[in-house]
Amino acid sequence: MQVYATRTEQLSIGGHTYRLRVLSDKRQFSDIDGHRAHSGLSATQWGLFGQLWPSERLLAQAMHRFAVDGKRILELGCGVGLASLVLKRRGADIVASDPHPLAASFLKYNTTLNALPAVDYRRLSWDTPDPSIGRFDVIIASDVLYEPAQARFLAQIVERHAYPSAEVLITDPGHDHSQHFSQLLAEQHFTLAEERCPMDDRDTPPYRGSLLHYMRRGKAFPG
Repeated sequence: MQVYATRTEQLSIGGHTYRLRVLSDKRQFSDIDGHRAHSGLSATQWGLFGQLWPSERLLAQAMHRFAVDGKRILELGCGVGLASLVLKRRGADIVASDPHPLAASFLKYNTTLNALPAVDYRRLSWDTPDPSIGRFDVIIASDVLYEPAQARFLAQIVERHAYPSAEVLITDPGHDHSQHFSQLLAEQHFTLAEERCPMDDRDTPPYRGSLLHYMRRGKAFPG
């Protein structure tokens, strides 16, 4: 069994301090046991896991402000779990998901590290339908459009798992494939409101990407 080197990061979201176990660097995945081949993940998806990316922090900041009452929320590609932890702290009905085989253990560890109740987790392959997961009022994700096929896979997930009046929120650093994703969601009658989003904390540059907010009815994202 491969052993991974980890470290702990600490950051503030909405006045709350979060501690997160992440991989110590981006060179952890030699995949000597051949797990990636069995997981269905691309080499990029496999190797990018385990870091706290700026778009993930941006999504967590957005989820601190987002109205959650009465909404069932699905996070796609939860990674180390920050946005789902922010939602769990707020009492949201959140289901975290990721296709990576290590995501469940990292989410469980980080939930315990922050003294939060267990987060409902499902391992969800983006290209394989899973009707048992049900439908959601809100689907969220961060930095998930960095490969051409992902726009189509994610649009299909939205089609399968979004309620008719659902919202989709994705933080994106500016990948070319976000335009394709927007076109696919437009075919599902979503409209897009794009917002440049600053980080709330002071130790980062003021702009790290856009919040892509897709709606099927006239709602405005609270600032």
